[in-house]
Amino acid sequence: MSTMKDAETILAEIQPSMFRNMPLLFCVVVLLCFLLVGIPILLIWWLMCKATKLTVTNKRSTLRRGLLSKSTTDVWHRDVRNVQITQSLQHRLFGVGTIGISSSGQSGMEIQVSGIPGPERIKKLIDEHRTG
Repeated sequence: MSTMKDAETILAEIQPSMFRNMPLLFCVVVLLCFLLVGIPILLIWWLMCKATKLTVTNKRSTLRRGLLSKSTTDVWHRDVRNVQITQSLQHRLFGVGTIGISSSGQSGMEIQVSGIPGPERIKKLIDEHRTG
């Protein structure tokens, strides 16, 4: 029997940012839209961003990728060994970064996604719900 204490609550749902992750490339692709070359590039890039979602709950972090075929990776917060944030100067200026999450059961990063807005806030949410 499940109690309210056992309920899983969504704390954040984040998708990669197109402009803030790669502002120069974004501007170039938008300019290419005037030549009609950039439209399919922009559409594919937008779909890739929309098809990637990092969900952080009070119990786990889940990365979902894909539109037609799906890939899902869960890392339970009780098993988190490391939360890694990587930001270039440009990413720091625009408030985005790459976040990687590894568990005690794996040698590498199980979840890694770039272009995430507010990566420090996401790390803080995960750290608040880790046990041990």
